[in-house]
Amino acid sequence: MMRESGGRHQKRDAGSSGSAPAPDRPVREDRFTGRPADRPLDRSAEQGAGRPAGRPVDRFADQEEFSRRTLAAADFPVYGVAAGQAPAGGVPAGGTMTADGALAGEALAAFETSGGELRWVEVQCGDWRSAAGPYVTVRTYRPGAEPGERLPELEDLVEDERDRVYEQLGVDEGDGPGRVRALRAWITVDGEPCAVEVHEDRPVPEPGAPAADGPEPVWAGRLRVGGLTVTVCARGVAPGAVELGAIGDFENCLRGRTELLRDLAARRARRVPVEERELPPAVGMEAHRALIAQSVAESAAIEAQVRVGRTPRLPRGLRGEVGAVRWEAAVRQQMRLATETREEAAAAVTSMVNHLNRLSQQTHWLVGTAEGEAAVEEVVRYTVFASEVASLPAQRAWAQLWRERPGGGGAGVWEEQRLAEQLWLSAWEQWRAARR
Repeated sequence: MMRESGGRHQKRDAGSSGSAPAPDRPVREDRFTGRPADRPLDRSAEQGAGRPAGRPVDRFADQEEFSRRTLAAADFPVYGVAAGQAPAGGVPAGGTMTADGALAGEALAAFETSGGELRWVEVQCGDWRSAAGPYVTVRTYRPGAEPGERLPELEDLVEDERDRVYEQLGVDEGDGPGRVRALRAWITVDGEPCAVEVHEDRPVPEPGAPAADGPEPVWAGRLRVGGLTVTVCARGVAPGAVELGAIGDFENCLRGRTELLRDLAARRARRVPVEERELPPAVGMEAHRALIAQSVAESAAIEAQVRVGRTPRLPRGLRGEVGAVRWEAAVRQQMRLATETREEAAAAVTSMVNHLNRLSQQTHWLVGTAEGEAAVEEVVRYTVFASEVASLPAQRAWAQLWRERPGGGGAGVWEEQRLAEQLWLSAWEQWRAARR
């Protein structure tokens, strides 16, 4: 299977039609983007029936209504932090009440449906704007979920929470695991104590940094409540200070989610797009080399996690702004050195990145060897100047492989692609043999 990267850094097509996804495909309403990955922002098909003519599109209101309809169909109890139950020790969150009677920071975080059936719902509570917390998420799975699907490991729940802090607040708490403890604790559910096995992860401080100034520990636990599987993840509050209860009315969660998404959108709107920023001047082809180094490191990190059975995720230091800036710098330098339009330069850089990513996956010699460094240099020079490099047959074989990559098709199409890939790899092996 071919993995592709590039385009605008890690950009993915969200879809082009306004129709709902196929009923048998899982649809997840994500905590970061505020929409399912398979649903476009402009859901004209479902909006047109209920919006008066001439009324402007309010995507947040539309998302809230979509979530409201989905949660109204929930046929199992959904748990959250119990109203009015402040955590022990005077920590001002988790169960703190606002003036209108809602829990502070209460919001719908995410949900997933499949085949028209709600699979799980996650709600959050507390101070999402603070990396110190207190902040709690509670996810409830529909009955029978555990035998039919592999639920996330507790370690992954902790990493999801650290991802949230990175995505929403820009705080990088480092890649786990750190100092890990397995604990047995008690969480109160509907007024009754319930035993829970807890995974706690405390990040290791940077060398020389005071331990007291390091990131807060994050913990996650899984428990069974009346035939349901419930997971809890939190920071800034101890497990014993959390009390759960069934949610009777989702309105506060829905309104809280809409407010959170509007807040995040306003923050993003204040950022200057990377295409409009003034970047440090690039020297020669250094921007291309830096982008390749990051891209190959990303692929290696993902491959290593898959091999050991972990959920694949990029190290946070390789995500977001860092990658976008490197991508933009390479595209600008490609435009300048190759005298190309932005569209042409972006296409050339995309092909270059995928060429070396795929070569790193298919061979053992690209990373950490002299011939690997030489191969990178020749790919860069060919991309920028179309130079008559020693590996020209491999460059041309890749150009054909990339140009004719299938977007679908039957077995014959994939067989042609396999043969083209063999020719490309063979050309690189001939290049290696000629160097010896």
